[in-house]
Amino acid sequence: MRIPPFSRYRHISQIAAVFVLGAVVGAVVYNAVFQNSYNLLWLSNQDLEIQIKQYEDDIKTLKKYRNQQTVIREIKIRNEQQDPPLDPVIVKAIIVQLGDDLDVLRGRNVFEIDTYSKFVRTLLNEKIYKVREKEYTVEIKTMLLMEGMLQIWVDVHPVKVRNP
Repeated sequence: MRIPPFSRYRHISQIAAVFVLGAVVGAVVYNAVFQNSYNLLWLSNQDLEIQIKQYEDDIKTLKKYRNQQTVIREIKIRNEQQDPPLDPVIVKAIIVQLGDDLDVLRGRNVFEIDTYSKFVRTLLNEKIYKVREKEYTVEIKTMLLMEGMLQIWVDVHPVKVRNP
């Protein structure tokens, strides 16, 4: 039995190697594009879930206080931009937790907003929110009340680690 020389198959093995390498690179590029589009879809879904929860709370409050014009019916929390910007998922999770803390203001009289703002500042002063095993603090910058809607602008900062 005779063994054929492999030197004549060298060209075919190089073509096969280039084909396999191209398949691997193509799979990596496809996976990167798929992950990016899935991440954008997931962020959009998170944002829409937060909006749905806020709208459900607003509807419940509006139905409850529809005949009273001088109460806080809606609470909108907005994050101010900062450098470097935080991950939007983290900011949204903190805003949801902050909204749950501020939910006690719904249905309160708008003419007593001064006492409520003091209450909110003492409630949230140096409060630490934990998201994804990291701690963040919230600083209230501005509170604006107009036509039953309380708008609050906040800054979210990571907690600085203190050396003992």
